[in-house]
This record gives sequence, C-alpha cells and structure tokens, in this order.
Amino acid sequence: MWQPKITAPILTKRIPTPPYGNMRDRHVVSYDEYIKTGGYVGLRKALSMKPDDVTEEVKKSQLRGRGGAGFPTGLKWTFLPKVEEGKDPGMRYLAINADESEPGTFKDRLLMDFDPHLMLEGIAIACYACRLKKAYIFIRGEYHHQAKVLENALKEAYDNGIFGGKGLLNGASNWSVDCYVHRGAGAYICGEETALLEGLEGKRGWPRIKPPFPALKGLFGKPTIINNVETLAHLPSIIENGWEWFSKQGCNSTVGGPPSWGTKLMGMSGHVNKPGCYEFDLGIPLRVFVEQYCGGMRGGKKFKAAIPGGVSMGILGTDQYEAELDFDIGRKHNVLGLGTACPTVFDEDTDMVAVARNIARFFKHESCGQCTPCREGSGWLYQLLGRIEEGNARTKDLDLALEIATSMGSMPGTTICGLADGNNWAVRTIMNKFRPEFEARVRPTFVPVRVTVGAGAKG
Repeated sequence: MWQPKITAPILTKRIPTPPYGNMRDRHVVSYDEYIKTGGYVGLRKALSMKPDDVTEEVKKSQLRGRGGAGFPTGLKWTFLPKVEEGKDPGMRYLAINADESEPGTFKDRLLMDFDPHLMLEGIAIACYACRLKKAYIFIRGEYHHQAKVLENALKEAYDNGIFGGKGLLNGASNWSVDCYVHRGAGAYICGEETALLEGLEGKRGWPRIKPPFPALKGLFGKPTIINNVETLAHLPSIIENGWEWFSKQGCNSTVGGPPSWGTKLMGMSGHVNKPGCYEFDLGIPLRVFVEQYCGGMRGGKKFKAAIPGGVSMGILGTDQYEAELDFDIGRKHNVLGLGTACPTVFDEDTDMVAVARNIARFFKHESCGQCTPCREGSGWLYQLLGRIEEGNARTKDLDLALEIATSMGSMPGTTICGLADGNNWAVRTIMNKFRPEFEARVRPTFVPVRVTVGAGAKG
C-alpha cells in the first residue's frame, strides 16, 4: 500500500489543504506573514552562494519542470550563454509561464490565489542564479483575480526591497531584478513557451521555429529562461534544505529513467466526491488518490477512465486505475506523459465518443493555424468525430479518424509546436482503448460487388 513520504505540506504549508488543513482557513498570505513563516530564507541563503553553485544545487535536485514537459530545470538553466565572473552579461530575461490554460488544470492558480510570495521568492532565486535582469509573469487572460493578487504582492516585494534598483533583498546582493505582471489575452497556444514570448512582445501568439532556442535568442532577441509557476515555487525549499532533502520525496524511476523527486500539486476534477487541489509525493497511484483522498467515485459508480494531466496527454483506460502519477507514466501506460498531474476522472456512464469529440473541438478552436497539418487535421478530425457521435459514420470513418490522429502531428518536425501531438494523442488513445464504443455508433461499410461475365462465357 502506497504511503506518503512527507508528514507536512511543502508548497502548501501556508495554504490549508486536506489532509493537512481545512480549506475554509485559506487567505492571501501577506509579505509580513510570509516572513514570519520562514519566507525569503531560501533567497537569503542563495545570495550567500555563488550563482553557479545555486544552479548546481538545482541541477543536483533533478527538479523537473512542473508545467507539463518535465524537463530538468537545472539543466535548462545551463543552456544560457556562459558569463565570466565579474562581467556584465547584458540583458537577459526570465519568463514565468502562468498561462495555465490546459483543460482540467488549476494547480498554479492555488499558489497565485493564496501564497504569491512563494513564487516571487523563486523568481528572485532563478534570476540571481542565471544572472537575469528582468522577469515577466505571463498570466492567463481569464485569471483576473489572480493577476490582482500578484500585482499587490509584487508591490509589497518592491516596498520591502526584494526587487528594485538597490539589489535583491535590500541590497544583500548587488544584483538587481525588476519583475512585472503581463496579462495574456486568453489563448491556449500561449502556454507554449515561444508563443508566450511572442505574446510578451505584443505580437500574435504564434510558436516560433526552433532553433534558435529561447536560452540563446528568446524575449526581444535576448537569452531567456521560461519556467512554470510551480517549478519556481519549489526553489526556496530546495535551496534552504538542500538537494538531498528534496531527493527523499517522490520516487525513483522503475523503467531506468530520471527520478521523479519532490512533491507535486495535483488538481483532481471529474466524477469524484471531493475534487480539489492536493499536494502529494510524485508516484501516488491514481486509485489511492481517488479513493483515499477524494472520497471515491461519485454516486458509488465504477471508474472508467482518466486524463492524467491535461487533455493533450491522452487517456488512461479502465484497466489502468493503478497507474502511478510520476514522470514514467507515459512509458508505462501508453500516454504522452504526466503533463500537469491534474487528473480528470470519468465514471462508468461516460460517453467516450462524446469525450473525444469535445477534446477535438477544443484543439480545433485553439489551433493558431500556422501549420497546415494542425490547422487542417484538427478540423477534419472534429468533423469525423462529430459524424461518429451522431451515428452518421461508417466503419471506414473510424480508420480514417485514426489515420488523421496518427499522422497529423506525431512525426517529429510536422508542426512547429506540440498542439497537434496533443490532439492526436488524446483522440487516438481514446479510440484505441474504447474502440467498441466507437464501433457501436457507426454503420457497417457496404462495399458493392459487381460481377462481370466474360465475353467467352456460356449462358
């Protein structure tokens, strides 16, 4: 039986969250309260270290990006051009991905709603370690309240010398950082890091062709690091406690891959009795999450399927209820990956044909239209699935839908960003794992056979 390794929350220690606290006690943590509860201690320790040593500590922790891709954060930082000690690196940027527009995902929102200084401390640490001069928080257009909370917290941080021209932490370091909140316009595609940069520059949110990569040529053509809100929120505790402490949380890989260390914010939605955002060690089985912490399936119904973290990751079938929520989930259960680790659970009465059609509708709507396979493929896929749902399709249409879902973005280099990949992974995993439901909605394909009698035949 799975048991948590943490005895107290880390990311949510100031945000009362079951099973450690009551959600009714939640409130926005002010700067003063943040300081009284150990805030900015990690930053103070980081400023006592050399920037390269901070980067090395993050690298050793093997902290993997919490935005969906799971790329090692410390390794990402090393892609920046090297800076000789004592020399000015020139303008370099940090872009914070707070767009959080993946369906079913709301874990970053929890941090921005109630403990914004945790992210701001992480921003300051990242800027110091990577020698970045400006930070932009790109926040989802629909997050109006969260943007105001961040703006108020940022004002507190400036008033207390965390950011500004005097240097970080009231001059504890001569490295100064400015931080800004930038509101998006509600486009899903801006969650892709280069489209996010385009949005920050005031342009249409179209993903960029890579290379060059953002670490070399990013925002305004300058070296740039893009990190997720939750990723940055982990930095203060890693620096304060060390990478060895971090490695004791989470789990190691069982398939020979990198470890899934640390805790993870997991937002549960769908057909469960107690949906919400929780903090667990990486590696918690989905069944334990649902039955032990979310009160089981709603109405006492049976589990049927689950999206592990954002619709672009694909779907877990009925026989994958025991799937462990770690970064190996893609290799073990035929999905694209863990994604945001915010599961959406479906019960036995769910129409999986309707689920596939609705997901296809979303991707069709959110495609930026830049790449032909995505622009055209997403439209055709939506039409086919709509025809299947209505009962106006034939069996050959199932194969055609799978053909589109397999070819439109799964081959590397077909599209500039991963939106097409997300679309086809979602649709094809649903169709493959729940094929009988699709077959029950179509009419058999009738192929007329015409027999021709040869010229020399008798009769």
